[in-house]
Amino acid sequence: MPKTKNRLDRNVILVGITSFFTDVSSEMVYPLIQAFVSAVLTARKSLLGPVLGIIEGVAESTASLLKVFAGYHSDKISRRKPSTIAGYGLSALAKGFLFLASLGWPFVLVSRFFDRVGKGIRSAPRDALIVESTPEKTRGRAFGFHRAMDFAGATLGVLICYFVSLKFLDPTAKTLRDLNAFYFLFILSIVPAVLGVLFLFAVKERKHPAGASGQGRGPDFNVAHYDPSLRRFFFIHLLFTLGNSSNQFLLLRSQSLGQALPSVILMYMVFNLCTSLFSTFFGSLSDRIGRRILLVSGYALYGLVYASFGFIGEGHGTLLWPVWICYGAYYAMTEGVEKAMVSDLAPRASRATALGFYHTMVGIGLLPASLIAGWLYSWKSSAPFLFGGALGLISAVLLVLLIRQPERRSRQ
Repeated sequence: MPKTKNRLDRNVILVGITSFFTDVSSEMVYPLIQAFVSAVLTARKSLLGPVLGIIEGVAESTASLLKVFAGYHSDKISRRKPSTIAGYGLSALAKGFLFLASLGWPFVLVSRFFDRVGKGIRSAPRDALIVESTPEKTRGRAFGFHRAMDFAGATLGVLICYFVSLKFLDPTAKTLRDLNAFYFLFILSIVPAVLGVLFLFAVKERKHPAGASGQGRGPDFNVAHYDPSLRRFFFIHLLFTLGNSSNQFLLLRSQSLGQALPSVILMYMVFNLCTSLFSTFFGSLSDRIGRRILLVSGYALYGLVYASFGFIGEGHGTLLWPVWICYGAYYAMTEGVEKAMVSDLAPRASRATALGFYHTMVGIGLLPASLIAGWLYSWKSSAPFLFGGALGLISAVLLVLLIRQPERRSRQ
């Protein structure tokens, strides 16, 4: 445990550095996926919305089902580091499939799928490692710091993507000139991915007897035994996720409103920068005022942001700048705080399992969410954002009605 009140544990810092480099790598590529798929489809542009929905939905949702099993396995053996390294390593290797995408868009799906499988393997054990390296009273701050490092890396990655896209921009089509320009960025993205994995080898996890707990029992895989508020939170977050489609649709919407690809990438960078700047602050704030109030505010803000993407029309694309900034604020208010709340409510021996359930609930919702968004976008480009905005506001109301504020106490 940290020896001073304000000092973050060495493990938290190392995991944060890994997340920083991993997100540099991921976000050098991610903002270009919708444009890359569009280039691969060539004459079949009408399929872009559904194909993006399939790629993002299958990749995110199917791989996320691994998270609860990865968390349970981590609790069972009381080891966090091996799964974390394996997950980050697989995500780095997955980028190789993008070089086969000229043979067809399914290779983009394969790349995204294995990237997300890596995330599925690492997420719950990594989050449990952060919990076990941090006192409960500063847990929100630790998760906030981790998310801040995530989005700081994402900001740098998007910035690199932006300058490279300017170099290869076709001024008429407002996108990259050819597939070789995309491949150049894909090659560059492999370097920070490998660097991120290397930092994990310096992590020193706490040793516990396998299956240890305060009551001498191993991890509990039965969610029915968990705190009622935690079960209700899982349900609310699943409902919320149904309206929380892939960010690829926000990028696609921004470009469809007349913004050139470099401008859209810059908007995405501002979003990441905003999240990075405020995540630690909101995480620390949740330690002081409680998790629920921030989550309610964040979900309500999400509803307004998504609805704004739907209401903004062509010719008013400059209004997207403040909307992307507010979207970053939503992320800062919720992502780390959600994990801290799950950790607060979870049984001690099942923390990684409970965090895995949290990630899996997100994954179960992401497949239908992205498929729904894809088909709604094909029908009317504003429709998926109005749908998501409505579910965000409904979820905020349900949080107020159904979730109690977690108490600070030693959980057995």
